[in-house]
Amino acid sequence: MKTLGIALAIVGLAALVYGGIGYNRKTTLFEVGDIKATATEHKTIPIAPIAGVIALAGGLVLMLVPRRRLA
Repeated sequence: MKTLGIALAIVGLAALVYGGIGYNRKTTLFEVGDIKATATEHKTIPIAPIAGVIALAGGLVLMLVPRRRLA
């Protein structure tokens, strides 16, 4: 459980720091003979900060709460 808690905490921190996943998309506007006009769009897929907070809090809980033994 401790390993899962550490992983969740790291994912939560990364989500809060980066805030989203960005990528570039190249599109051809028009092409006439040998002349080609292209445009590059930068898009970001937002990751809600609340998801980062929830993952971070869940990771901390899993790391700090002692494991119960099943007898």
